[in-house]
Amino acid sequence: MNYRSFLIKYAEIGVKGKNRYLFEDALVKQIHHRLKRLEGGFTVTKEAGRIYAEASEAFDFDEVVNALQHVFGIVGICPMLQIEDNGYEDLKAQVVRYIGEAYENKNFTFKVVARRGNKQYPVVSDQINRDLGEVILNAFPETKVNVHTPDVLLRVEVRHKINIFSETIPGPGGMPIGTAGRAMLLLSGGIDSPVAGWMIAKRGVTIDATYFHAPPYTSERAKQKVVDLAKLVAKYTGPIRLNIINFTDIQLYIYDQCPHDELTIIMRRYMMKIAETIAKENDCLALVTGESIGQVASQTMQSLAVTNEVCELPVMRPLIAFDKQDIVDISLKIGTYETSVLPYEDCCTIFVAKHPVTKPSLKKIKNSEKKLDEKIDELMKTALETREVIRCI
Repeated sequence: MNYRSFLIKYAEIGVKGKNRYLFEDALVKQIHHRLKRLEGGFTVTKEAGRIYAEASEAFDFDEVVNALQHVFGIVGICPMLQIEDNGYEDLKAQVVRYIGEAYENKNFTFKVVARRGNKQYPVVSDQINRDLGEVILNAFPETKVNVHTPDVLLRVEVRHKINIFSETIPGPGGMPIGTAGRAMLLLSGGIDSPVAGWMIAKRGVTIDATYFHAPPYTSERAKQKVVDLAKLVAKYTGPIRLNIINFTDIQLYIYDQCPHDELTIIMRRYMMKIAETIAKENDCLALVTGESIGQVASQTMQSLAVTNEVCELPVMRPLIAFDKQDIVDISLKIGTYETSVLPYEDCCTIFVAKHPVTKPSLKKIKNSEKKLDEKIDELMKTALETREVIRCI
């Protein structure tokens, strides 16, 4: 069947109170933004708990569905036949046409579920269910009714217009981007941080990102890998402003001045300081990392507490209780895994101690950091002033 319209379903937005319209408007805006780049000349509108996307010209069905499946806030995409109310007999004829065109094989069980949103409509919902079931059975004798576990659940919504649909394609869920503030993602070239960014964005947060580059110890290919990851995440989140920090001089200075078993923690603390500085400049309300408790030495409870101490902004860790396989599964789902496992070093995997401290003492770490007082502020200032900013879309 050649569909011209889609009914867009949302979930959590429906339980909002007086500010519900803000979330609906944000979702309409996101859908419009995604569809305006595609063929079809789509018009996106909302009506009493429903959002519609209607095409004015031919379009690629799979391309449109794929675009909608990258919009947070959508839980279901329903290709539908939307018709004018031209009388009850016309509705029966349109339902028969819909079944005839939508299903090549008519050997299935079905159930009709009608909702009469327009209370002025002369036929009540139960009667619509019975009458439409009858015309389908008469038109297609090989079909059967099954009200408990039907193969096809035919929905008919009688509103200002009449919506006929039977398929719901899953969306990504979550909340529309831009409804929950802005956060700064610490993005590495690994598996975890892109997934963390995707998860926090799924809750409606707009994200920027910071990547710490360490030439010549990390290559241009490692940098490009992170840019590619940001672009993959941006398919869901919208444009990401990626800040690339040259971290080499800071890492070497820490390596020369501090105990080697504390290198990872101290480097992490300065990464957080730099990321927070950029976050505040860009009105971000939080930092986001891909840390999962106990995964590596810098992610023990004690290490996370010491890392947190340098931050004024809250640090969000969406993956904190995830097993590695859980994270890998999501990265496969969102399409970042293959890029994440490319074998290019990042700054977190160089200058690593053989036996890093797993239960650091904040007092000891601060004492070690005093050895950096002479030059560290100037090095941080230089790193911030020379950062590269790339817009990833």
